[in-house]
Amino acid sequence: MKRIVLGLLAATALSVSAFAADDKPAVIYDLGGKFDKSFNEAAFNGAEKYKTDSGVKYREFEIQNEAQREQALRKFASDGNSPIVIAGFSAAAAIEKVATEFPDTKFVIIDAVVEKPNVRSVVFNDNEGSYLVGVIAAKASKTGTVSFIGGMDVPLIRNFACGYVGGVKATNPEAKVIQNMTGDTPAAWNDPAKGGEIAKSQMDQGSDVVFAAAGGTGIGVLQATADADKLGIGVDSNQNGLHPGKVLTSMLKRVDVATYNAFKDGADGKFTAGVNVLGVKEGGVDYAADENNAKLLTDDVKKAVEAAKADIVSGKVKVHNYNTDNACPYK
Repeated sequence: MKRIVLGLLAATALSVSAFAADDKPAVIYDLGGKFDKSFNEAAFNGAEKYKTDSGVKYREFEIQNEAQREQALRKFASDGNSPIVIAGFSAAAAIEKVATEFPDTKFVIIDAVVEKPNVRSVVFNDNEGSYLVGVIAAKASKTGTVSFIGGMDVPLIRNFACGYVGGVKATNPEAKVIQNMTGDTPAAWNDPAKGGEIAKSQMDQGSDVVFAAAGGTGIGVLQATADADKLGIGVDSNQNGLHPGKVLTSMLKRVDVATYNAFKDGADGKFTAGVNVLGVKEGGVDYAADENNAKLLTDDVKKAVEAAKADIVSGKVKVHNYNTDNACPYK
């Protein structure tokens, strides 16, 4: 009975919306919620920009458990929503199943590849963006020790870590990089308290710059580094403003752009399926610079990171991708 009631509540939540008759975009957020200040919030920002620019409202849903991914996808597709953007690699199995059932509906998955004729798969060269913030971390560190905190221990996050270490080592070969993951279940994306604890442990070992690629867990990391008068590095969205002067930079992953483009392409009749790979060259990943970290990004730091960025774009620097062989050459 409880399951039936929960199902009805979910269906009711999904049905509350308003949109133009011929333009019905939708977005489904991953665990952690749309206001995670990170990955999900980037998708939300892209959807909001589309609504502002077009005047078209979109439907949205924040899943609370694994089963709701497939339920939400099927509900939106049944109601005629398209394109439907779903954030997170964990949705791959659900979208592959539902996309087959609704061949005329356009789907977009972010951070995974689903080979279906009606699915756009958007993946990012996270290693490249992480390399850039690794360069910044190495230049800013006073102790020669920096660190990384990942969310769920999966190849995607290992790729962040590998790129980060690569950028650090390319800048300071003698630097020490401490690495920890938060957990091996989806709960690792939304545990700020544990993130803070890991950050404190790393700082006790000498780290004075901590990069967190951990979704909502990273909020706790940035709080801990700010409290300790050390520097944190944000991820996905620009998190510099969470602790002005204490967030060195943020590794931008333009999930907002991917979401916006999907909605707009759907409305313009220009939607294409297949794999979209977005790296530094495509503007898909970058580092954040604004008034909140202007004093931290000295001319020396900016010169180094801009040189690294140019080298990646030109192909002079090939950032190692963990996903190519499930290993990272850096120690």
